[in-house]
Amino acid sequence: MAKSDPSWSEVDDYIVQHLIGDDPVQDSCLAANARAGLPAIDVSPAQGRMLELLARGVQAQQILEIGTLGGYSAIWLARALPDDGRLISLELEPAYADVARSNIERAGLADKVEIVIGEAVGSLAALQAKGLSAFDFIFVDADKENYATYLDYAVQLSRPGAMLVFDNVVREGGVVNPNSDDPKVPGTRALYSALQNHPKVSATAIQTVGSKKWDGFLLAVVQV
Repeated sequence: MAKSDPSWSEVDDYIVQHLIGDDPVQDSCLAANARAGLPAIDVSPAQGRMLELLARGVQAQQILEIGTLGGYSAIWLARALPDDGRLISLELEPAYADVARSNIERAGLADKVEIVIGEAVGSLAALQAKGLSAFDFIFVDADKENYATYLDYAVQLSRPGAMLVFDNVVREGGVVNPNSDDPKVPGTRALYSALQNHPKVSATAIQTVGSKKWDGFLLAVVQV
């Protein structure tokens, strides 16, 4: 594990102070998550705003999220949607989904967000069976073991030109170690392998440091 530098969080605080400001809705969301005992693994405020801006940039009307947790990232993404936009978020744990629904309702976004409970691969297959295939933006922040499978579904469920974002793809440098003892590394490496020379997707990955330590995002666009 790489050592965290205190200045990383200080810079995150500076970014929030100057570019984001106070956000009582999201503060309330994180507080509710903590009271419910959810793991504190949400994206940072700066990362959340980044997701919102990326979704706005592709003028997303339909967003798919894999991994709801307590709804923190879902709120950021739903803010990017137009009045008639829709976000579907997949969550394995019913208790997490309950917390997320409360947070999203308190944020005034319940009419835009649907949370689907269940194992994500099955939920994705169900979405595909319903004929859904026009998502503009897909954010994946769930079990890393299935990242390559999620990529396959993301490509099938998205429109040409859609943006795909995968979180936690650097893992404090562990991604370059094929013998890593981090059980989440093999699935992350499988995602990179699946995207190497992919015929339908152009991708890159960006390393990040900050309050979430050393990690990164993988960004991809489904080719037109």
